[in-house]
Amino acid sequence: MVSEHAFTASDGARLVWYELGEGRPVLLLHGLFSNAQTNWLKFGHAEEIAGRGLRVIMPDLRAHGASAAPHDEASYPPDILARDGRELIAHLGLGDFDLGGYSLGARTAVRMAILGAAPRRLVIGGMGLRGLLETGRRSGHFRHVLEGAGTHARGSPEWLAEAFLKTTGGDPKAMLPLLGSFVDSSEAELRAIAMPALVVCGADDHDNGSAREVAEALPHAVYAEVPGNHMSAVTRPELGRAIADFLAS
Repeated sequence: MVSEHAFTASDGARLVWYELGEGRPVLLLHGLFSNAQTNWLKFGHAEEIAGRGLRVIMPDLRAHGASAAPHDEASYPPDILARDGRELIAHLGLGDFDLGGYSLGARTAVRMAILGAAPRRLVIGGMGLRGLLETGRRSGHFRHVLEGAGTHARGSPEWLAEAFLKTTGGDPKAMLPLLGSFVDSSEAELRAIAMPALVVCGADDHDNGSAREVAEALPHAVYAEVPGNHMSAVTRPELGRAIADFLAS
């Protein structure tokens, strides 16, 4: 059964997380405009991973889901999501754990590792090298989505992103300042990530550049490909199985 919990971050923001399963903890972070329910629970990924004897911990990131979604820029300093993630690890007292994410969650997991988080294993889903090294390109795209809400051509990438945000109940006024908190990583920082890593991506997902190049940049990474593009890969059982296989190995 999924349980819901909350803690207060160092700046006073109330942040929510969900848990499923028992055993070795793995912290999984969702993507932009999404939430824990949509990314990990709805399509069975958390259940698949928990079934391998793991305790799956899934926060709603700041500005998403049931977590605080302030509108002021001061609530979104650089790397705020990575800070929130590290504070959740400290709050839970996790000493031996795994860490992963999808899209923005993957980038956040990478930033957490760069900033000192020490998971035994790392999962990077739906994220290419360009999305790690040059965050401004994608944040600019989503800024355009949010600032032009209601004007995008039906069926366009912008229209689809706006429609997805509506389905998850996201707050556009919180998303905009969040975009300014993203921090570029360097290739040297990626090469210093020493733990074993899984880089998993949809075969038709090129939204953030090449995921294979991420695996090549990390010293101890394996690459796995699953069906789908950036949005549809999350709906496929192959994604959850790939992550579960890696974490249970």
